[in-house]
Amino acid sequence: MSAFMSAFANLVGSLAELLQPLFHGASTAAAIVLFTALVRLAVHPLSRAAARGQKARTRLQPQIAELRKKHGKSPERMQKAIMELHAAEKVSPLSGCLPSLLQMPAFFLLYHLFSSGSIAGEPNALLSHDLLGAPLGGRWHDALAADGAFGGNGLVYLGLFALVLAVATFSYRLTRRQMAANPMTPATGPDGQPLPGMGAMVKMMPLLSFATLITVAVVPLAAALYVVTTTAWSAVERAWLYRDVYRDRDTAASGGAMATAA
Repeated sequence: MSAFMSAFANLVGSLAELLQPLFHGASTAAAIVLFTALVRLAVHPLSRAAARGQKARTRLQPQIAELRKKHGKSPERMQKAIMELHAAEKVSPLSGCLPSLLQMPAFFLLYHLFSSGSIAGEPNALLSHDLLGAPLGGRWHDALAADGAFGGNGLVYLGLFALVLAVATFSYRLTRRQMAANPMTPATGPDGQPLPGMGAMVKMMPLLSFATLITVAVVPLAAALYVVTTTAWSAVERAWLYRDVYRDRDTAASGGAMATAA
């Protein structure tokens, strides 16, 4: 494990050296952003596949509703019929989870790298790097203790929080539009009845983007940069991959408004 972390530290250091002429003292922070972008580029094909799967599952909603109506008294037959439908249409219910799952190791690597005082028995030189004076291995509570919320270090975090709020608001609106365009069929239990609490969970889904604020506040600044970058990438990527869904929904909405006005 120590050898692996040492190799990862060398990778981050090499990227920082590459970017140093452009970003100077912030080159390590820029290297983390670049590393995050490279990770997201690597999993982008999976994100595209997940989007296709989500659109396919949406098209199957009427058929699934019919199967639930047909086999409502036999949950086993209903679940089997739904699984067979997914298999026939080559749709995986879990495809949407893969991009997020594959990004987790990168986040934990950065978290561990900038939380460790030593790597392979040597002092962790990366902990001496900073972003506008805020140590990349520090946390928000360290900035508050050092010079307060509006001190030099605190302002770095306030800037990140503002960026997270902007991205979260954008993601919130995207999720609301997507859910309006593609209403979800409530998940059911073995008895064929809607699972308790699922309605509240669906209503809470658009608000999950704001939970990123908590993560940014408690992890090392380097890991927070990863979170902010990947969250912003996800929002833009989702807007692009589902642009046809939003366009069709907006077209239908405008058509309905014109019909009402007429």
